[in-house]
Amino acid sequence: MEWKGRRKSSNVEDQRGRSGGGLALGGGLGGLGIIVVIIYTLLGGNPTDIMNNSSTNQTNQATQNYEPTAEEEELADFVSVVLADTEDVWKDVFKENNLTYKNPTLVLFTNSVSTACGSATSAVGPFYCPGDQKLYIDLSFYQELKNQFKAPGDFAMAYVVAHEVGHHVQYLLGTSTKVSKEQRQVSKEQANALSVKLELQADYYAGVFAHHNKQYLDKSDFSEAIKAASAIGDDTLQKQAQGYAVPETFTHGTSAQRMNWLERGYEYGDLKHGNTFSASDL
Repeated sequence: MEWKGRRKSSNVEDQRGRSGGGLALGGGLGGLGIIVVIIYTLLGGNPTDIMNNSSTNQTNQATQNYEPTAEEEELADFVSVVLADTEDVWKDVFKENNLTYKNPTLVLFTNSVSTACGSATSAVGPFYCPGDQKLYIDLSFYQELKNQFKAPGDFAMAYVVAHEVGHHVQYLLGTSTKVSKEQRQVSKEQANALSVKLELQADYYAGVFAHHNKQYLDKSDFSEAIKAASAIGDDTLQKQAQGYAVPETFTHGTSAQRMNWLERGYEYGDLKHGNTFSASDL
């Protein structure tokens, strides 16, 4: 992806090197704790379901002498450019639909962070908190994406950011609030099914972002995003963690579904073709 020398977003809050009072991952999660958390929250799940409910009024304590590597600084610049691109794309898409887009804030953190949704560690992966309309990313996730999930490439990381911004779009449109209310009124299995539709729509919105940024992409870029979507499907992650998949527990969708909706967004580049809630076949 061509990004160097381009506009960086001013809506980035750098909390790297601070302690946010993170979530403990021991206890009932057992040895698969981190994997289970990733399955549940990776790329935009609802972190409030597993975060603690501690007050967000904690004072973040700066870690002395924190010095990011040159690679990390370049990655911070990259995600800032990607965020700027999402701002431009969604401002135009919302305007086309007689709506006004409000930019979210991207928070960069290391290890743990306090949010309006509670406290979290890096193990939850990147996430969006509707309570403060902020995206949270520990840049070390880039290495996880490349090494653990075998999905390298800068546009794989761009997909991560665009997916989280997709959840912000859902919040602005009222979709996530409506779904959250419905989830409280149905069974766990039905709530999971609603979560899958919400996540697949965020994948669609990531595709919309890519559609409007084609001028900065080469032939291999979008395939990096597709590979990342495939690597983090519920069926793939569950099979890796426990050897088999349990469809009724899916919260994000299968690898095939995630790739399908990402490609669909890339094809259409609009809001109207992304209604996963009315789709007869996901």
